[in-house]
Amino acid sequence: MLGWLFAFAVTLHNAEEAIFLPKWSMRTGRWHAPVGELEFRLAVAVLTLLAYGVAYLCSIQGPQTVAAYALAGYALTMLLNVFFPHVLAAIVLREYAPGTATALLFNLPVCSALLYVGVQDGYINVEKLAWFGPASAAVILASIPILFLIGRKLVGAVKHS
Repeated sequence: MLGWLFAFAVTLHNAEEAIFLPKWSMRTGRWHAPVGELEFRLAVAVLTLLAYGVAYLCSIQGPQTVAAYALAGYALTMLLNVFFPHVLAAIVLREYAPGTATALLFNLPVCSALLYVGVQDGYINVEKLAWFGPASAAVILASIPILFLIGRKLVGAVKHS
């Protein structure tokens, strides 16, 4: 159940970012590299589908599986994302950073609950999460520029056809 709630929270968060972040990124200077609407939206769509994919796999594979740790790692990544960059950007820039509201209202409680309940119910253990969590974050972070590049290529291909 919490896996599906996690995927829904990611959907709400990514939707807020998809609507507001590209325009915001055009004026934030060094804080966030400018990103086009279509390339950004492609990236968040893929990452949103990934959330549903790991939630589904976790629901059919159960506790102590790769899927359970993939879901927990993604949840940890989104929990860290609440603070870095959202809350930090809002503080440093002294303005609203797109995604902050949904990060605080949905991702913070849902991801915290998923990780807490996952450990308490034996779905995951802290020792495995200690290495799988950072690895998941690294993979997700590394995928973002790749997804942006794919998005730019697709936008360029559409413009030239």
